[in-house]
Amino acid sequence: MVNMYGIENYFGFIITGIILNLTPGVDTMYILTRSITQGRRAGIYSVLGISSGSLIHTMLAAFGLSIILAKSAFAFYIIKYIGVAYLFYLGIKMLINKNNILDNKIKNIGTIDLLKIYRQGLLTNVLNPKVALFFLSLLPQFINPTYANGTISFLILGATFITTGTIWCLILVYSASFITKTLRDNNKIGRIMQKISGIIFIGIGIKLLAYK
Repeated sequence: MVNMYGIENYFGFIITGIILNLTPGVDTMYILTRSITQGRRAGIYSVLGISSGSLIHTMLAAFGLSIILAKSAFAFYIIKYIGVAYLFYLGIKMLINKNNILDNKIKNIGTIDLLKIYRQGLLTNVLNPKVALFFLSLLPQFINPTYANGTISFLILGATFITTGTIWCLILVYSASFITKTLRDNNKIGRIMQKISGIIFIGIGIKLLAYK
């Protein structure tokens, strides 16, 4: 059955989106790492950054720009390598940083740091070509190919997926930050968690690098 705006099986899309959101991926690992090591506010801003990145991918898919990534191997690998380099940069920075950013008594997360975390979440998502190809491959499955204005269909489905994903990610943030609050107040454990976070970011970069 075809619904409004050329969208087919909208309820089925919502269920599919929820299942995919529940499946751990690069974004999930980034959000959990930020929430565990730097607390709830950092986790929330990382979610907002990633959601903004998904919105950009939705718009690119809607206006056909993501097809460039799907058709051009050169463009795909350029974006991928930039994303990998950025994740390596974040990971190495956390590994060599001698300051204990997890110690809430020494340093409270201020506005500048939160905006920085937002930008990092945004770039982590935007520079992941897998996300672009994901939107380009999933959304058309629920759009009537005969519908004249497919751009609107893309935007509605993308906004729906982002909404369900954001809700799930916020649940992860609150859960992770609550569970690890005591650990973050321990300087020794905090430093260990910071190093582990750096390793995780590098691991995410390696995983992205291995994707073809």
